[in-house]
Amino acid sequence: MIHEIVFHGKGGYDWGTVYNMPIWLRKFTFQSIQEHYQQVNQQQSKKAKTKPQLSRPDISPSYSTKGSTK
Repeated sequence: MIHEIVFHGKGGYDWGTVYNMPIWLRKFTFQSIQEHYQQVNQQQSKKAKTKPQLSRPDISPSYSTKGSTK
């Protein structure tokens, strides 16, 4: 649990601080980080399921081209 908090805390916690934390606060911090990453994973999986739609410009040329006759 200490490793997970230090690793996933992204520099917000060092090992000594987490080790000396009261156990109730350590469990709360771990649970909060775990819930955050679960929400992030859910959002990323929703984005991965939807296909990105390319928007095409609404332009029609006002000229016509002809190929070379050679």
